[in-house]
Amino acid sequence: MKRVRCPKCDQYITFDETKYAEGQSLVFKCPECGKEFGIRMGVSKLKATQKEEQLDEQEHAKEYGSIVVIENVFHYKQVIPLHMGDNTIGRYQKGNPINTPIETVDPSVDLSHCMITVARNKQGKLKYTLQDLNSNTGTFVDNIELKPRERRLIEDGCLFTIGATSIILRSADSEE
Repeated sequence: MKRVRCPKCDQYITFDETKYAEGQSLVFKCPECGKEFGIRMGVSKLKATQKEEQLDEQEHAKEYGSIVVIENVFHYKQVIPLHMGDNTIGRYQKGNPINTPIETVDPSVDLSHCMITVARNKQGKLKYTLQDLNSNTGTFVDNIELKPRERRLIEDGCLFTIGATSIILRSADSEE
């Protein structure tokens, strides 16, 4: 099954790609906003294939680590690579300027919920610091809420929760 996103309202539409041939054009009508839009089945010449994009993301995740958004009632499991510096985590919304968006309809995840800062310590090893960004529902590490302006060092395998969504940190040196 493939998903396409409505260009007007960002709603996902799911369809079975095995029923269509490469090069075939499809027209969708968004059930949410009524917008009609078309796609062409096959590989775009302008953009890297999905497999190449996934390989790039995996290589990037090996470099600085990633977060794994655990599958929940709101959305599918997601692996999001981190980059050096501040990684602002929040709910995806078109036009939201954060750099680490989570695709979810969980209303308890703020648009700008928390931040993981990736930096190097004096020995040159990567360190990860988590802080809440004054969210409405808080950020929890080991079921303990982070206080305002508190920064907590987290390590590979650390489970933290934002709203009703659980996230696991995968450091760059993890064996997975």
